[in-house]
Amino acid sequence: MAVIYNPYDWAMHEDPYPTYRALRDEAPVYHNEELDFWALSRHEDVLGAFRDAQRYSSTEGVALERGQQSKASEVMSFLAMDPPLHTSMRALVNRGFTPRRVAALEPFVRELAVHYLDSFAGDGECDFIGQFAGKLPMDVISELIGVPPEDRDCLRTWADLVVHREEGRAEVPPAGVQAGGSILGYLAEHVEKRRADPLSDLTTALIDAEIDREFLSDQDIIGFLFLMIIAGNETTTKLLGNALYWLAENPGERDRVFANRSLVSNWVDETLRFDASSQLIARTASCDIEIRDRTIPRGARVALLIGSANRDEREFNDPDAFDLTRSQGQSLAFGNGTHFCLGASLARLEARVALEEVLARIPDYSVQRNGIVRVHSSNVRGFAVLPIRFGA
Repeated sequence: MAVIYNPYDWAMHEDPYPTYRALRDEAPVYHNEELDFWALSRHEDVLGAFRDAQRYSSTEGVALERGQQSKASEVMSFLAMDPPLHTSMRALVNRGFTPRRVAALEPFVRELAVHYLDSFAGDGECDFIGQFAGKLPMDVISELIGVPPEDRDCLRTWADLVVHREEGRAEVPPAGVQAGGSILGYLAEHVEKRRADPLSDLTTALIDAEIDREFLSDQDIIGFLFLMIIAGNETTTKLLGNALYWLAENPGERDRVFANRSLVSNWVDETLRFDASSQLIARTASCDIEIRDRTIPRGARVALLIGSANRDEREFNDPDAFDLTRSQGQSLAFGNGTHFCLGASLARLEARVALEEVLARIPDYSVQRNGIVRVHSSNVRGFAVLPIRFGA
């Protein structure tokens, strides 16, 4: 087979989209024999898998490598559960993400954005990730769950280590394993403190919540908080960096946003489609699955290639164009079906508010390409370092 797809080799350092295009054309149901996983790359197939939680199971986790924990749900909460347990857990924690509660966070998010931007606006340059995009999402998540400000940098560092992968290696590196353990240990202490000293945060709400007249265990609560810290921080950080980068790369679209600031929401959504923070999410085949004249065997790991689906010309007109006025096609950046991202509305709000303030304070920014460092991960695409200049 001419096309070879191995996310651990290039780990999102290089442009993955030509490879995705080749997969869609030549091998839409792809099997990597060496690493023993399957991949779906066409929009129709990825969408179908998202909607079919019965055959495409989440119980072994959503990273391509199989989890090292005996139960993936211990660190990924309901993201690594199938219905009906998933449905019950999600309904419970969904109370923390009602439209009213998310909307009420906007003044806090805006205050944070202004605070961080003002801290370097007079310098003429910054690392957009280290000084802004990497800080704001963790602060928002931490505020929700009650993590004090002095602990947030440490959690951010651990979260970065958890998603990092070494070149050509599928397993979580030792530093990532240790960082994951550190987060779990911190959260165990955090939950214990909240039991003794309840506050009006999401952790306290989870402690008080019940499913079928039973309270959640500490393990259930810790698993959900771990998910919040990893997923809520990493993906929004990468979204902000990707948005800034691609607007700079497309001056015509940049002019549109400057002329009409109401297009900031479109800027967020098109970034999510064009260069998704989460490039893939994994499932496990719960039975033999017949698809496009191939058979994915029971127990096989299946990568749902979100990044490829969002560039599928069968779904999107001119999919490789960054177009803020795009109205056609269904983005799968936040998944679909039962596991549609619980924090999608919060991520969109954070990104919209943050980018509105960026345009207000450093509208003339330029990306310094020679200083860019990309995140080295098999499923997260974005920047570890994104230097910009402004005000010249």
